[in-house]
Amino acid sequence: MTRDDLMPLVHMTLRDPSAAAKTLINWEMPRDVLWTALALVAALNTLLIQLVLIGSDPTPAIPAYFYAPLSLFVLMAGVMVIYVHALYWAGLAIKGKGRLDDLLAVVVWLQILRTGAQLGIVVISLLVPALSMVAMMIVSIWGFWILLNFIATALHLPSPAYGLLVLAIGLIGLVVSVSILLALVGVGAQGTTNHV
Repeated sequence: MTRDDLMPLVHMTLRDPSAAAKTLINWEMPRDVLWTALALVAALNTLLIQLVLIGSDPTPAIPAYFYAPLSLFVLMAGVMVIYVHALYWAGLAIKGKGRLDDLLAVVVWLQILRTGAQLGIVVISLLVPALSMVAMMIVSIWGFWILLNFIATALHLPSPAYGLLVLAIGLIGLVVSVSILLALVGVGAQGTTNHV
């Protein structure tokens, strides 16, 4: 996979998410590569959050584990893993027929794009703070539309509307599982002081 492969895929994802999902699936990347990419995305997100927190005053609104990079990484990676499995089993529950690897590929790709978008929003917030909220809203709405198309394509569902149903069902399992994960990470982060 080279830059010549990635840039057209970025443009395709923004214009035609279903076609982009089919392209990703047709690449048939090994599962270990996909899980490694997911871990890398979690690491990059952790780094981005740490950079944002540098120099900021600690606040009770931010949990202590956000200031503990390892705990935050475990949380973010764990949430992504749970997220993929929750969507997959929710898809099967409504007669989806895709493979876990296919769903993993499209979710990892979307997370990579979101990480890049978040980095862009951080830069915008530093240069033109007034535009950061607008940029965040556009990224959120567009990302949601892409996700619905990715889910529908990866799980062979009739339309993106079914992707919304998968999200609704998967959210139940995700909330329960993340609550358990938060409890575990919270225990690991006890005693961590809110400073960088």
